[in-house]
Amino acid sequence: MSTSPRQNLTHQLTHDLGIAIVKGVYPVGEGLPSEADLCIEYDVSRSSTREAVKMLSAKGLISSRPKQGIRVLPESNWNMFDTDVLKWILSSKPSLALLKEFTQVRVALEPQAAALAAMNASDEQIASIEKALERMVEAEQGLDDPLEADIAFHTSILIASGNRFFVQLTEFISTALRVSIRYTNKIKGVPGADVQKHAEIFNAIKARNPQQTRAAVSTILEEALELIESKL
Repeated sequence: MSTSPRQNLTHQLTHDLGIAIVKGVYPVGEGLPSEADLCIEYDVSRSSTREAVKMLSAKGLISSRPKQGIRVLPESNWNMFDTDVLKWILSSKPSLALLKEFTQVRVALEPQAAALAAMNASDEQIASIEKALERMVEAEQGLDDPLEADIAFHTSILIASGNRFFVQLTEFISTALRVSIRYTNKIKGVPGADVQKHAEIFNAIKARNPQQTRAAVSTILEEALELIESKL
């Protein structure tokens, strides 16, 4: 389904204002220009501006009230699970502290998701995880993108968990992984992930061994956390 030019303008304005807020162009507690002024500044219609303000309000970045205008809200109000918000933060000011917090979320979620995959995954889902592992092997030989292959491996496990909440987190996890994997590989001085350790996770899932799977996932995530903490 194609988007209309107005929707494109709305999304572009939402993106531009979101990035500006995250970068601190409009500081917390301060006001944004009025809708009328934003129309002029960004050369968009009043309706597109109004929609963009609504979208940013829904993401927790701003509040817009009559007589108070548009105010930037503290970072604690921002919806970090919103992939737009996360992309804006990671593209403009990715901090080690944020990557540490994200990795802590992974430590809390992914070992359990992988254990569920060992119990619940269909044959097709196990084949998807194996395909992602094969891509990681090919990436070592320069035949695939190491980052994309690594992300595909982790997200295919979330999907195979059979838990709708974990499945809904795939976009959030893959968005943040784009930055965190690149960073931890850089610290380690390697272009891609440890394929052998990922193979151990896959083999434990295929063997339907949840305990072994949980332990294998915990190992790589604890290592990533230690790497980040060593640089903080």
